[in-house]
Amino acid sequence: MSRAVLQRSFAEFVGTFTLIFVGAGSIVATGGHDLTAIALAHGLAIGVMVSAVGHISGGHFNPAITLGFVVTRRIETGIAVAYWVAQFLGAVVAAALLKGLVPDAAADAVNLGTPAIAGGISAGQGLGIEIILTFFLVFVVFATAVDPRGSFRLIAGLAIGLAITFDVFMGGPWTGAAMNPARAFGPQLIQNDWSNAWVWYVGPVIGAVIAVLAYEWLYLRPVEPEPVGPPETGVEEPAPGRAAT
Repeated sequence: MSRAVLQRSFAEFVGTFTLIFVGAGSIVATGGHDLTAIALAHGLAIGVMVSAVGHISGGHFNPAITLGFVVTRRIETGIAVAYWVAQFLGAVVAAALLKGLVPDAAADAVNLGTPAIAGGISAGQGLGIEIILTFFLVFVVFATAVDPRGSFRLIAGLAIGLAITFDVFMGGPWTGAAMNPARAFGPQLIQNDWSNAWVWYVGPVIGAVIAVLAYEWLYLRPVEPEPVGPPETGVEEPAPGRAAT
């Protein structure tokens, strides 16, 4: 592994570690009862880390987002694999440290912040929620951090963090609003809880791929040149008294 890839991968490790330690930690700290605190903790963790290291690694902190960059050919597959290893490793280390640093009773009461399907909805409905929430997140990522037009990259961290915040406000009570396989994997592994685990892997992947393909096709492909003449023909009509060339 080159030094540059190591630097970028470590940034992804730190960002993902922050998300799980702070995000899942907020669930443990509040007993899962303060949705506002939980939503803000997740959003602030990502917003701050995107602003801090986005210039180094792009600030993915999410295997589904990295997959979107692979699908749109914005990152080499070898670097993406290094990102995935760093992201999942960061999630596991964060969850393990969180488990060891807080009282067992507090961690076990909320299953260490492991995402779960709420009573009253099916796993399929939970999958749909994760797909839609991830679509919002990744669409915002491409609109603010990838699209080169305008000055919106300056506020990418804020926009991405706020997208996660409003996603958690909506989806937190139903699915945990992980939107991120690594966010699910760390607590799942440490707690050994794999109930409906596939929802937080399949959902974010589908949502991310739909978002990146839609944004790429609609906004990032070169715009076709406009016709120089009437839209019916695109041929410039000669001025009166001048022959067409």
